[in-house]
Parts: sequence; C-alpha cells; structure tokens
Amino acid sequence: MATTKNNQKTSKDINYYKKKFWKVFAFSLAAGLAFFLFASWGLFGSMPSFEDLENPDSNLATEIISSDGVVIGKYFKTNRSQLKYSDLPKNLVEALVATEDARFYEHSGIDGRGTLRAVFSLGTNGGASTLTQQLAKQLFHGEGSKFLPFRIVQKIKEWIIAIRLERQYTKNEILAMYCNVYDFGNYSVGVSSAAQTYFSKDPKDLSTDESAILVGMFKNSGLYNPVRNPEGVKNRRNVVLSQMVKAKMISNAEKERLQALPIALKFKLESHREGTATYFREYLRDYMKKWMAENKKPDGSDYDIYKDGLKIYTTIDSRMQQYAEEAVYAHMKNLQQQFFIDMKGNKNAPFVNITQAETDRIMMQAMKNSVRWAILKDLDKSEEDIINSFKVKTKMRVFTWKGERDTIMTPLDSIRYYKHFLQSGLMAMEPQTGNIKAWVGGINYKYFQYDHVGQGARQVGSTFKPFVYATAIEQLNMSPCDSILDGPFIIRKGRHNVTADWEPRNSNHSYRGMVTLKQGLAGSINTVSAKLIDRTGPEAVVELTKKLGVKTKIPAQPAIALGAVDITVEDMVGAYSTFANQGVYVKPQFLSRIENKSGEVIYEPIPESHDVLNKDIAFAVIKLLQGVTETGSGARLRTQGGGSGDKRWTGYPYLFKNPIAGKTGTTQNQSDGWFMGMVPNLVTGVWVGCEDRSARFKSLTYGQGATAALPVWGYFMKLCYADKGLQVSKSEFERPANLSIKVDCYSAPKIKDTTQTEQNTDEFEL
Repeated sequence: MATTKNNQKTSKDINYYKKKFWKVFAFSLAAGLAFFLFASWGLFGSMPSFEDLENPDSNLATEIISSDGVVIGKYFKTNRSQLKYSDLPKNLVEALVATEDARFYEHSGIDGRGTLRAVFSLGTNGGASTLTQQLAKQLFHGEGSKFLPFRIVQKIKEWIIAIRLERQYTKNEILAMYCNVYDFGNYSVGVSSAAQTYFSKDPKDLSTDESAILVGMFKNSGLYNPVRNPEGVKNRRNVVLSQMVKAKMISNAEKERLQALPIALKFKLESHREGTATYFREYLRDYMKKWMAENKKPDGSDYDIYKDGLKIYTTIDSRMQQYAEEAVYAHMKNLQQQFFIDMKGNKNAPFVNITQAETDRIMMQAMKNSVRWAILKDLDKSEEDIINSFKVKTKMRVFTWKGERDTIMTPLDSIRYYKHFLQSGLMAMEPQTGNIKAWVGGINYKYFQYDHVGQGARQVGSTFKPFVYATAIEQLNMSPCDSILDGPFIIRKGRHNVTADWEPRNSNHSYRGMVTLKQGLAGSINTVSAKLIDRTGPEAVVELTKKLGVKTKIPAQPAIALGAVDITVEDMVGAYSTFANQGVYVKPQFLSRIENKSGEVIYEPIPESHDVLNKDIAFAVIKLLQGVTETGSGARLRTQGGGSGDKRWTGYPYLFKNPIAGKTGTTQNQSDGWFMGMVPNLVTGVWVGCEDRSARFKSLTYGQGATAALPVWGYFMKLCYADKGLQVSKSEFERPANLSIKVDCYSAPKIKDTTQTEQNTDEFEL
C-alpha cells in the first residue's frame, strides 16, 4: 500500500515538473520571441529599414578611370571601392568561405550547429558568427559591447539583421558586400583597395597565396598587417591555406608549395599626393568642385566626391601617362645633375646675374608664401620673429632624385635648396578628338604642387613663331617656299604703336641673306619672324592665337613675334593640334563621362570645336614645322647621338625616321626650354625650367629647348612607339586634295649652329 502511495506521489511530482518545465519553456519561448520582435521594432535601439538594407551607407570612394579602363586614382576620406561578385577571384572566395564560414551556403544567416557549439564550449572552441552576421555587424552596428546585457541585445539584433540580409540578397551578393566593407588598414577599405595597396593589382589578378593573405587579415587587420608583421601574416596565411585543404579546395601538395612561398608585397599606399597622374588628379579635383557647385543630384542635394562612389571616366591613357612620367623622370634626373654642376662656384646659386636686392626679394616672397609663415601669422607673431624662425636649424625630410632624405637645415636654406630644382610640364593630346592622353605637371607632386601644364603659364619663346608664319601664309598668300631677306631690320617708332625703334637681332648676330620661309622657321631666324609680323600687323597674329584657344591676353606689339608671351602647356598643345587637325581647333578635354555608383551616366561633356584655318594653310604650317626636325634645331631627333663631337647629343639615340613636325623654344637667358612635337594622331608639348626665372642654366649648352625639353619628347615617343597597342602614327600627315599652296621646296643645306638661332636675345618691354 505504501508502495502504491509512493508511486502516486512520484507520478504527481513528475507531472508537476513536466507542467512547470513546459510553462517555463513556453514563457521563455514567448519571451524570446517577444524579445526578437521588440528588437526588430527598434525598442532596443534603431534597426536598419528595408531601404537601409538596399542602400547601406558605405562611403564609397570616387574612382578616376583611364580611357583604357585602369583606375588611376581615387578621391576618398575612406578608401572604399565597390566590387561585384563577378569581380572577385575564385581563390579568394574559396579561401574566405573555408576560413570564416565553412557552412555559408547551407545556413540562412545563423549557423545553428555553430551557435550550439559556441554555447556549450563557452566560446573556447571558436565563435559562431557567420559571414552574414559579420557583415551585419560591419554595416550597421560596428564593434560589440563588453557589457553582457548589451552584448546579448547586440547579438540578437545581429541575428535579425543577418536573417534580413539573407532574405534580401543572394549568397554571392552577401559575399561581395562583405569583401567591400572590411577595413584592411593603410587607408584601404574593401578587397579592391587592399589588392591595390598591398599587391598593386586588381582583385581578379590575385594569386591564391595573395588571396590567402587578405583573407587572413579578416581576423584582425591591425595584428595581421603584412607591412608591420610579415612573420605573423605568413603564419596566418598558412592557416588559411590549411583550411582550404580541409574544405577540399586545394590539394595538400598545392598547400605545401604555397606555404613555402615568402610574403611578396608590392606595397603602394594610395594617397592624394602619390601614385599615377597626381597633377592631373588635382586639376580634375578642382574641376569637380566647380562641376558639383553647378550640378545637383535629382533630389536637389549636393554630390560628394569623397563618399558618393562616382566613377569619373577620363581621356587619359594609363600607358601613355606612365611613359610620360617615366620620360620626365629619366631626363630631369640627369638634367638636374648637370644643373648642380653648372651652379658650382656660384655663390648666389641657383640665381644667375641678379643683384642681392633681387635675391632678397625672391626669398622674402617665398617665405611669405609658405605654410610656416601663415601659421605663425595666425599666432600673432611679429614679422621679425617670423623671419628669425626661418633661420633656426630644424630636422626635416627633403626631396632628392635618389629618394627622400632626412637632414637638418634652416627653413630659409630649404627654400633656396628647392629653388635649385628644374621643373617640367608635359601634355599629350589627340588632335582629332581633343582627348588629353597624358598630363605631367611637375617632377614630384608631394614636394612641388604647382602644376606646369594647366596652372603655370611660361614664356614660350620661338614656339610662338609658327603662329606668325601661319598668319603670313593666310593674310599674305605666302608659301613655305617663298623667299625673304634675312638681314638688318628696324621697325621705326610709331609703327604698330612701338614706343621706340626696335631692331631685332639674330642670336649669333649674323645674317644669311635670302632664305625660304621653311629655312627661316627651321633656323628660328628672328629677323624673318619680325619682318612677317611687320607685314601682317601684330593684331592679326593676336587674333589668330585667340582662335587657336590661347587664353593669355597678348599685347598687339611686333615684339611678340619672338615669343615673349606667357602661355600654358595646355593651351600650346591645343593650338598646335589645330595644324595637325587640318585647321580645325578642338578644345582639349579630359572627361569622357561621369557615372553615379549605380552606373547611371550623370554627365557627358560635348566636344567644342571650330574652324580656324583652311586645310591648305594648316598643311603648309605642318610642312614648315617638319623642316625644323629635318634641318633645324629638332634635327637631333634623327640622329644616333654623339655626332660631330657634340657630347650634348650623347645619350639621346632617337633615330626617328617617320614624319615629325615640331618646334623648339628657348627664352631670354635660358629661363624656359620648350619643345612642341607632332605626329598625325598625337601632339605633345614639353616645357622645362626652374620655378623662378632667375634660376637657370648659365648658357645655352643645357638651357636651350633642344637640350632641356626635346629629350623628354623623344624618350616619351620612343616608349609610345614600342607599345604597339597604342597605335601612335608613323604615317605622313594627310595632304589635302588639290593643294593650292606650294610646300615642296628644293632641298636646302642644313643650317649650321642651329642651337644658337632659336634664342631671343633682344630685351624689350610688352
């Protein structure tokens, strides 16, 4: 009987605990569901809306894309670029899934098995966050709290967001988003930026071991940074490769081969002051500021190039840009060595033939233009204190052609040091389209920000003379074969508004007698240019330059025939291109289109062009300019180098045999050297000189355009011709049908001493 009672009591107890269990279970389930529901409603903090999930705020960098499809730069505060799944290499996707979420394709945002494992092992056997959960954390609530109740709330919100992401996106889209938002350090957010920063590659070109390095960084990019911790990164990479074997994505033999490889980086920090086309990118940035002020988004808000993920498609060709930068670097490095030699013994270096008062004025102006002066001025320092601060030695890092160097010098000495450096500007353009293909504004943007292509106008010297000749051919019906007397010539006071008699002289003070116009331009004979502008009148020449796109205000005076006019490289290339384009001026352009982050075209410029000269006149000028490279100061383009004992030519073995039209230019006292070179489908202008016009070579030996600027053009064109994919023309310039101007003259003897004839030696005021 007692046993029966005990059994009944036990049965009641079991039923009681069963009921209690199910009550607790039901309550817990209801509480959990309510908790999830309240969290999804945002009662425990805001949750992303459907629209947020569709358009997560990812602060996308604006990309600058070349005409051949290469990203040559970015504008960003967070260096992040958007990739599609199809842009990701297979080896990276496999490494990522194998390492971070082996059951990624099986779960719906939350891995139940992994979660239970993490709960029962208290996290000692690995976490349970899926790739989708990690993406949710990255996109919408960042790092978790260490306070347990808050951590639980955040984890639940993370689950909810992960489930929503899985419902809204495909697995491939989630993988792509995950790869786009992770911060890899060194200003690189996303796989696209990281691949460029650490390996100088597009993601699709990553090798398996490189992909494993990036996947290893997902664990902790601060700890596993290949620049600072190569040994740790190698160990982490090998773990990733082992995981790939475990997931049967690579063989064990392949793993062992890859694990034996060293960490091979090609580190290139993406910054606004370094990389490719730095001067062009800054010029484009200024343009975009103006464009954004005039163009709004459809909703009326402003565009932001630092986070809107715009794609700016430019006309720049990345290959030509690379060759242009290489040409400038190679020649300017050598020329700079010669400049330092030239300055030996000059106590006022780099300035030549100026007084101490003029030197003091230049240095004072440089101090006032400096950042140091501006900062101290804002601190209400007196001018005397500011000047004295420039005389105190301090540690600094300076530019050299052998790399940056740490040194100690006064800020005043550093100003003089930097004024020693020769600068250069180069621009190349297709004359038929106006598309700018290369833009090099200086020798190093980090240290010298002034752009000598679009920003800096410099005196053009004899490169201005073709405008005078073109005017004469048009106004006076002359031809390249017509003769003119090279002899003493004076324009009397009062004629063409000159204020005193003006007698232009040739640089060697000699005269050749009767010469053709072709010989006159080939020899850059000053008296010929002066006589032609006297006959046409300077007003006609000025009017032509305006039609050729020159924006400089040019005085209508005869002396402009010798080139004492400041014009930018950009305007000079646009003007010369008119001759190569059969007399039609096409405004230089650097934009193809702008797209928003969705790929919609939001701007497409309309090319600007107008007729300037008829085809016959334009071709006649081309024939004149061909004479310069055949018998004039550009003839060294045809040489092997070292000819006639002239050591200056050694090292420039161009040996061009194709038709080239060009013109050298050297200004007063060798302050500016120019070369304008043309083939049928590419016009390139090169300028070389110091920042201050008083800093210059002492003589024409190295200061003339034929030595200072022409070699850059020659080197650039050599590289362009070697790249057959560029299809730079070696053909004849197109000859107009039924040409009415005589251009085929008798073969003239080579003009001697051409290195001297292009310089303007006359002092005059404009």
